[in-house]
Amino acid sequence: MEDMGAIIVGHFPLASGEWIPPHSHTHHQLAWTRRGVLSVGVGEVYWILPPTRALWLPAGVAHATGATRDAVLCSLYLAPERCPLDWPEPTAVGVDGLLAELIGYLARTDLTDDARLRAEAVLPDLLRPLPTRPIDVPQPTDERVRVVAAALLADPADPRSLEAHARAAGVSRRTLTRLFVRDTGMSFDHWRTQVRLRAALPLLAEGQPVSRVAHSVGYATASAFLAAFRRTVGTTPRRYLLSRSTALAGQLAEPEIVVGAR
Repeated sequence: MEDMGAIIVGHFPLASGEWIPPHSHTHHQLAWTRRGVLSVGVGEVYWILPPTRALWLPAGVAHATGATRDAVLCSLYLAPERCPLDWPEPTAVGVDGLLAELIGYLARTDLTDDARLRAEAVLPDLLRPLPTRPIDVPQPTDERVRVVAAALLADPADPRSLEAHARAAGVSRRTLTRLFVRDTGMSFDHWRTQVRLRAALPLLAEGQPVSRVAHSVGYATASAFLAAFRRTVGTTPRRYLLSRSTALAGQLAEPEIVVGAR
């Protein structure tokens, strides 16, 4: 880790499945990986971060960071009193070639103070929020709902209906419906969709075909998966996995196919 100017740069290797327990920083943090796939959790909200996106974490926000595939967490820590950005909430940003190169440049140990300060001044201009939403998977507290939730988290493709899950939990369909909303603020179907999409994102980031990913997380067709993804995340998987500038360029070369509507 190097401490020069107003930005500290750190690199932390993470093996697949490894998590850094919840913690916070006195500095703002930009979390990114050049390879692999990161996952950052703030409470029960999760961001999946392939190399084309990073996450801004304001100073003081408790978060856990892990790798769904082997990765090297590259963290930029920005001194709040010297940072022109004051975004109050965790915010995803696109990472294109220019930002990736600048991050690598700031990690160098041979920069003069003047060179470093000039590079640091450019960074905030390259951080542009992405218009996508994180995946929210609230954890239930009622033991009967937790039984169902554990089954779905273990196997997002579990095809059983709400009624079948209710029987397994020893309650009626009506009771489980009520408990799910009370405990998670979501219907059973909405919560299961969130679980499935969270499981799908690392597979998509690996480059697996959409049809294979759709089936692996419980969707009968790719079109049904794409419709759910767009409704929930706010964009298509392809655009989610591209940086904003790359995605905008891609609009000219490859028109987006809109599948389904709510």
